[in-house]
Amino acid sequence: MNDMTARGPWRARMGTALAMTLAAIALWAAGAAAAQATDITDERGVAVHLAQPPQRIVTLLPSLTESVCALDACARLVGVDRYSNWPASVRALPQVGGGLDPNVEAIVALKPDVVLLARSSRVTQRLEALGMKVLVLEPKNQVDVKRVLDKLGQVLGTDDAQRVWRAIDASVSAAAQSLPPGLRNTRVYFEVNNGPYAAGEGSFMGETLTRLGVKNIVPAALGPFPKLNPEYVVRANPDLIMVGERSAAGLEQRPGWAGIRAVREGRICRFGAADADVLVRPGPRMGEAARLMAQCLADKAPR
Repeated sequence: MNDMTARGPWRARMGTALAMTLAAIALWAAGAAAAQATDITDERGVAVHLAQPPQRIVTLLPSLTESVCALDACARLVGVDRYSNWPASVRALPQVGGGLDPNVEAIVALKPDVVLLARSSRVTQRLEALGMKVLVLEPKNQVDVKRVLDKLGQVLGTDDAQRVWRAIDASVSAAAQSLPPGLRNTRVYFEVNNGPYAAGEGSFMGETLTRLGVKNIVPAALGPFPKLNPEYVVRANPDLIMVGERSAAGLEQRPGWAGIRAVREGRICRFGAADADVLVRPGPRMGEAARLMAQCLADKAPR
């Protein structure tokens, strides 16, 4: 038997082995792709199918931008709303308007695999009609934050969500433990903006205040972010007021507010723009927000 004769069966065997290997690789690839596919039910109760983890993401809510980045997926962002400014790297991304008034044409031009936005956004149906994958995710309390992180982890194909949540939770607990017992039960009014809209007990900010051991003058029954009659705050007479500088102008001149204990004694924490952003965003920086609140209490609360 010469070499040419011997090679015939060998080639046949090698061809069969190669075919089997290629078939196995194809089956593995199909299985891997199927494993990456996911169905996410968003805040509307709508199930959104994603064939694979999205690589091009547009966010229209700062807390969602921050959460995507906390899950180590900042590099997948291709566009953000005009208010997203943390981490610093997102400031270089194309801005596509605000959450309430996004530029649909600009979003479509970015060819996103998915758009993440709030329930209050007015373009959800329009984006879906244009063939966009849309997920409505809007955390309002701490349970929501944990749930949104879990959903984003599923969307992104990462198992970091629990790690991020544990870090947030531990930071809030550490802030609470830093406060002297004598500061607890301070009666606090947290103004979100000068409607006046307040952070009620049921909001993520209100829940942080509760964990810090202080008393929110706005009960959960009024909703997470109720618009108050200014007279309500006068009657409640808080010991301490927390407010962003952007909303604080003229606060002392509001009718009757000069008699509020916090105003009369100068117990008002006015947060600059950067700190105010931290405080009003339900996401990965809630531990930092708790530290800001705790520092305010340490500096301004009555002894």
